[in-house]
Amino acid sequence: MADAISISEAKTNLSKLVARAERGEDVVIRRGATAVVRLVPVSDPPARPRSPVGALRGRIVIADDADELGPEWDPYR
Repeated sequence: MADAISISEAKTNLSKLVARAERGEDVVIRRGATAVVRLVPVSDPPARPRSPVGALRGRIVIADDADELGPEWDPYR
């Protein structure tokens, strides 16, 4: 195991520790004399949610007369 770093030292140097973990170094943080946390890089970044705009393009067909009312609506015209 790599040399463990105290929590207070980790708070002071968090950016540097994250960079070390991203490079593949073993970064361990300890509370007192006990190692409690290991920083590791995320293997894959989370996928961006797909935008709902245009998600159904090409899958839905709107009829040419979709905006026309049927004869049952004649009394209300």
